[in-house]
Amino acid sequence: MHSHVREFLTHLDKERGQSPHTVKAYGRDLEAFTNFCDRHYAGAWTWTTVDRLGLRGFLGELHRRGLSKRSAARALSAVRSLYRFLQENHGVPNNIARAARVPKLDKRLPTYMDRDQTQALFDWAEARAQGDDFAATRDLAILELFYSTGIRLSELSGMNLEDLDLLADQAKVRGKGRKERIVPVGSRAVLALRRYLNLRAPVIARPGGDRRAVFVSRLGRRLGPRGVQRAVHAMFDAIGGDGLRVHSLRHTFATHMLDAGADLRAVQELLGHASLGTTQIYTHTSVERLKKVYNQAHPRA
Repeated sequence: MHSHVREFLTHLDKERGQSPHTVKAYGRDLEAFTNFCDRHYAGAWTWTTVDRLGLRGFLGELHRRGLSKRSAARALSAVRSLYRFLQENHGVPNNIARAARVPKLDKRLPTYMDRDQTQALFDWAEARAQGDDFAATRDLAILELFYSTGIRLSELSGMNLEDLDLLADQAKVRGKGRKERIVPVGSRAVLALRRYLNLRAPVIARPGGDRRAVFVSRLGRRLGPRGVQRAVHAMFDAIGGDGLRVHSLRHTFATHMLDAGADLRAVQELLGHASLGTTQIYTHTSVERLKKVYNQAHPRA
């Protein structure tokens, strides 16, 4: 990898506090960009000699490889961010920022569960967790915490015991860019977590048990994102929730909050969105739902 790219990625990680996922994605995109430049310019190129045609050629290659518009837009964003960094730190002209347009993204409404589907999911998970089975009790607690707080998969998986305050009904969450926020935890989630933590105690006492992690496997080790995904997807499969993903629980939380009259800025804060515009997509979801109800109910719709 080019030394300036490595320097830029270190800057993102250490100084900008970007998430490891963002740094890794930018690293892949910029490695693809420098490899393309090696081929396109036959190895004889510098940051200043990359031109409009070169950048358009890179985007064209991404399209031929079958990358989505969203992935191509992220790659272009990575290149532009690199050039801004090079301009500020190495005096490289930043004309390339205007050399290509961002691919127009298709508008996608987030997938979420309606009230009946949500109730069916919790009914199934609660019935499964009636006994003292560790995995069933843990999975219900995971489900309750996701729906109660709207936190991300990485935030739940990375949560430590000291982040939970079940006396104050709240949790500390470490979000994107290592930003911390406090989120309230609902009473149902608190009860589910207390039941789970009672069963967790003997599990983490085993050799190699992770005493810090909130959610652990049967062996007492921290449950990683893939482990959480498997548990949640199994619950979705049980109720026939085709097309639902872990992130659908976050979308469901936001949609149900706004449907019930919650303030948009409060939901933004709860979700940890840097921009209000990111949260506003859930208002579109609510409008689409209202249109559907209107068309079904109004005699002259």
